[in-house]
Amino acid sequence: MCLAIPVRVVSIEGDEAEAEIGGVKRRVSIVLTPEVRVGDYVLLHTGYAIGVVDEAEAEETLNLLEEIARLSEVHR
Repeated sequence: MCLAIPVRVVSIEGDEAEAEIGGVKRRVSIVLTPEVRVGDYVLLHTGYAIGVVDEAEAEETLNLLEEIARLSEVHR
């Protein structure tokens, strides 16, 4: 099973972008998503942006991941 997480692109330089999630920024490859623009959300898997997703879908997924993390803390 693979897991891809939505991250927001904050800058682009060539085939790489700086992406942000929860205040953490990291350089990622956008070679598979040449259509991506600053401000877009991409699905990040092992350092590669593998698809562009709309903001509403990205926010919904991020909210669900936050809820899962919160619930896992409650049940420890």
